[in-house]
Amino acid sequence: MSTTHHPTASPRRDRRDWRGWGFVAPFMVVFAVVFLAPLAYALYLSLFRDQLVGGTTFVGLENYLRALTDPQFWDAFGRVFVFLIVQVPIMLTLALGAALAIDSARLRGASFFRITLFLPYAVPAVVAVLMWGFIYGDQFGLTADINGWVGFELITPFAREWMLVAIGNIVTWEFVGYNMLIFYSALKTVPGELYEASAIDGAGAWRTVFSIKIPALRGAIVIATIFSIIGSFQLFNEPNILRPLAPNVITTYFTPNMYAYNLSFAGQQFNYAATVAIIMGIITAVIAYVVQLRGSRAEVR
Repeated sequence: MSTTHHPTASPRRDRRDWRGWGFVAPFMVVFAVVFLAPLAYALYLSLFRDQLVGGTTFVGLENYLRALTDPQFWDAFGRVFVFLIVQVPIMLTLALGAALAIDSARLRGASFFRITLFLPYAVPAVVAVLMWGFIYGDQFGLTADINGWVGFELITPFAREWMLVAIGNIVTWEFVGYNMLIFYSALKTVPGELYEASAIDGAGAWRTVFSIKIPALRGAIVIATIFSIIGSFQLFNEPNILRPLAPNVITTYFTPNMYAYNLSFAGQQFNYAATVAIIMGIITAVIAYVVQLRGSRAEVR
């Protein structure tokens, strides 16, 4: 007696599997609450204006047109842009030099120097600025002692022409170690075979640095540059904490973030403050994207 075998029905494979979304759902919820929702609310605020007569009124893009013609906003933007152009290359060069020196195996106590350079980043930003504020003070601290010793004002960090330099020194002190660690970690991923091949070819220490190490660091340099650009445009803690020590130099619109902060909390201009913040966010994103794009093209070449 023959038996007939009926093919078993195969499970349908066209059904969508939602289990992956279940894993990322908690992150998506937090991301929407802490990032997308505030951003959407800021965009909403920027389209309105509070008036003495009529209350909150929809004004469309008028706040953006006002910001684009606001001399105080552009003064603040120009100041942080100059800060970025000068301070960021100096900071990254120092960090790169430190990372190369520690990685060279010729520096005694490399672990000690690595930890020492990174320690300032571990100091809370407020504490660091307060510490440097006492050093910079012209009535107390190290600066006052030096000026009193020489008999004239040799060091004037709170002078108008030196204020950005003084702030740049604080930021450099804070973040050289952080960027050094990025570069040093990238150097540790370079295959040892490249160093062996360069030694066989007779390449010296400097040739190895410029032909192997720095090209290998290109991606890390791009990342550190982008982080530094974002940090420069977000400059707030340092000038805001130093302002009581130099109120005639550090104005309420010294940086775009200080301008937006004082518009909101001191001037009650929440709508215009949101507009300034959004414009700065767009400018920062565009510049960071251009740097990333150019860095990616350089890596391809």
